[in-house]
Amino acid sequence: MKSNGIPRIESVRPAAALPGGEISIRGSGFGVRNHLRPLVQFGPADGSLVIAGDDFLVARVPEGASGGAVRVKLGGVESAPFPLALGTQVADNLHPVGNPAVDSLGNIYVTFSGPRGQRVPVSLYKVTPNFAVKPFITELMNPTGLTIDSEDNLFVSCRHDGTIHRVTPEGKAMQWLEGMGIATGIAFDKEHNLYVGDRSGTIFKIGPDREIFVFATIEPSVAAYHLAFSPQGDLYVTGPTTSSFDRVFRITSKGEVSIFFRGLGRPQGLAFDRQGNLYVAASLGGQRGIVRVTPEHQADLVLSGGGIVGMALLPTHRAILTTNSALFSLDWDIEGLPLNG
Repeated sequence: MKSNGIPRIESVRPAAALPGGEISIRGSGFGVRNHLRPLVQFGPADGSLVIAGDDFLVARVPEGASGGAVRVKLGGVESAPFPLALGTQVADNLHPVGNPAVDSLGNIYVTFSGPRGQRVPVSLYKVTPNFAVKPFITELMNPTGLTIDSEDNLFVSCRHDGTIHRVTPEGKAMQWLEGMGIATGIAFDKEHNLYVGDRSGTIFKIGPDREIFVFATIEPSVAAYHLAFSPQGDLYVTGPTTSSFDRVFRITSKGEVSIFFRGLGRPQGLAFDRQGNLYVAASLGGQRGIVRVTPEHQADLVLSGGGIVGMALLPTHRAILTTNSALFSLDWDIEGLPLNG
């Protein structure tokens, strides 16, 4: 299609990004044949071009990007805005190593995990619904996995000593369990059983009475296990290994382990939407971000961004994303599962 000298965007992939992520723009009239250099704008901020062609651009999202659209500007003219969901940073100077947790009031909990064996001044932060960041817990060492029960109590695994802690909404912490090995990812099922991933190879199941079972065994991880339940009640687990072609495991309620998907680079935090699609913080085809895997095992990068380690998909079409140092909020056309369901 002729552009009549005006750049025109026809598609953007992926359709969501964080600062530092790369997006591919297809269209026409990007001016390369006329030796003009196009400018890609994300709100008021200019992105950097990685690849430029007359009908194809790859641009990196800059710090300070905002709004819900991208434009291509050429000389004195610019394209019509094209929709793009952009994440906004709401907290930094953190150290998440997995998914954040969100309670029924919309409070977000995120870790400052720190190197193993090193105590930090504040180990857990609480971020209010209006994004005020408050120190929440100070005494835990290497908090790793986070999940919330039906009464809004926060459960925290600590990989340093294999303990699980229960924290009330008011911030009162108590040790709930010990002996969980290198405790990493945790998740509740619908019957209020807690599952804990010991990254050396065991998934534990703990009943409400704190009775412990070995639920399943899988390949050890060099980093951590990350756990999430599907709407159908199966447990899904990632655990990065030394491979660049890692797997997502599915474990039935009877503890039967199978490989759901293979081919992700360093898969970490994961979550499900209401339609049963799985979202994983991982690399696909060499590009880092959030990968969506359908129930039919079809994978696609749906959000681009570096350093992403986890996410919470909310039923309000908002996503809370953690990188290895910051927390982001994103208005997204994805409906998460009910909180603490």
